[in-house]
Amino acid sequence: MRRHHRTTPRITRLLGSLLMVAAAGAFTTGAAPTSASTVATPLDRVIPAPASVEPGGAPYRLTPGTRIRVDDSREARRVGEYLADILRPSTGYRLPVTSHGDGGIRLRLAKGPYGDEGYRLDSGRSGLTITAYKASGLFHGVQTLRQLLPAAVEKDSVQPGPWLVAGGTIEDTPRYAWRGAMLDVSRHFFGVDEVKRYIDQIALYKINKLHLHLSDDQGWRIAVDSWPRLATYGGSTEVGGGPGGHYTKADYKEIVRYAASRHLEVVPEIDMPGHTNAALASYAELNCDGVAPPLYTGTKVGFSSLCVGKEVTYDFVDDVVRELAALTPGRYLHIGGDEAHSTSHADYVKFMDRVQPIVAQYGKTVIGWHQLTGATPAKGALAQYWGLDRTSAEEKAQVAKAAQNGTGLILSPADRAYLDMKYTKDTPLGLSWAGYVEVQRSYDWDPGAYLPDAPASAVRGVEAPLWTETLSESGHLDQMAFPRLPGIAELGWSPASTHDWDDYKVRLAAQAPRWDALGTGYHRSPQVPWPTD
Repeated sequence: MRRHHRTTPRITRLLGSLLMVAAAGAFTTGAAPTSASTVATPLDRVIPAPASVEPGGAPYRLTPGTRIRVDDSREARRVGEYLADILRPSTGYRLPVTSHGDGGIRLRLAKGPYGDEGYRLDSGRSGLTITAYKASGLFHGVQTLRQLLPAAVEKDSVQPGPWLVAGGTIEDTPRYAWRGAMLDVSRHFFGVDEVKRYIDQIALYKINKLHLHLSDDQGWRIAVDSWPRLATYGGSTEVGGGPGGHYTKADYKEIVRYAASRHLEVVPEIDMPGHTNAALASYAELNCDGVAPPLYTGTKVGFSSLCVGKEVTYDFVDDVVRELAALTPGRYLHIGGDEAHSTSHADYVKFMDRVQPIVAQYGKTVIGWHQLTGATPAKGALAQYWGLDRTSAEEKAQVAKAAQNGTGLILSPADRAYLDMKYTKDTPLGLSWAGYVEVQRSYDWDPGAYLPDAPASAVRGVEAPLWTETLSESGHLDQMAFPRLPGIAELGWSPASTHDWDDYKVRLAAQAPRWDALGTGYHRSPQVPWPTD
């Protein structure tokens, strides 16, 4: 279906300006709503952009008598309770979740052209219905509903409203099945509650994979019963020499559970054979010379390697993979494989030939950084490409050849998708080895046509990594992820035909009051027409 709401840039800017006025009116604390606050957010102002929008008809209005009606299924009820938990504090309404009655907000599971994650949203005077084939689709539909309500709906205290949703229909399915966000908890450690906070932030934009970078030179962050010093000693520090930390198995299970409640799959990464100093420092026998190096708190890369020729290395890998796979209900296990500069090419190939079958033995599918394509990727393996525009043609050709031979690709080009890159030279946080990555550069590329000679059918999706060499608290994550992460999410979800910077930057600006209401700090890039106070 064509998107009937696609308008000229001039009209788009006008709609955006009206929305900003409405948002500003809704945010006057304690004041009666202005007339502008009664303007419902247009259906096409959502991020990621929906596949199809048909505006029209009277808006739907939440009232004190609104009910959330769900199918008589555990999955639908869970999404209904999640929605109620969001809406109750700001509206002050009871919003009972029930399988009986008429009208109100209905969450409905039904067969249809939705796939696993798509949905249909119908809004009108008499009610609002979200229909999906699976609960994940209902959940994504709820994220759209949140963005169609005034930003003040995200606050944790009663706000004046009114709570209007524009009339019309949205039909929406994702372009790619893989829409990921990676959080590096190794360079600096982030606790369970901080990870949960990030999960909630990325779920709003229909991200469905949380890639946790659990080990690196500076810290090992997951308990392994058969090698306990990995966590207790290898996890005892971080970049700059802080206290570090690690997740107990119960901690990790809680992260997995919470992510699943937001319809995200956790993808754990144990980086090897390089990026392993924390492990090498914890167990001398993992070193070729039998001597454990000191713990490392710097930021250089490429100096460490497991000892490929020792059999104990593969006992170690087997134990770690076995225990981590048992904790992880998702399909994938990431084995890193990047920047193994201290491992010869022959040893690298030998190592990957030994390790990939171990991952399969415990029921998981291999993911590796794109250097994995320099060996022989296992059948079904995915390669995560993090190269730059300036990456050599030879390296790109190697990845493209693997894609032609059946290896799926996750695209995370560092000079587009790495959220830890500085916006400009004046950005106080982040790094710049991949260049400066402003908001437009992060958004303005097409995953399906990005890598030369790689078939578009090989692209499984996109992922936005957030490395933490310079980031040590949740506020730092906010500043670097927002406003760039929603753009990567849109590249993964929305049809390529909807990607338009001039339209997107207006929709992005309209997210600012919502981030303010949620307590999400963000970088006010001059490329975005932010609403003024």
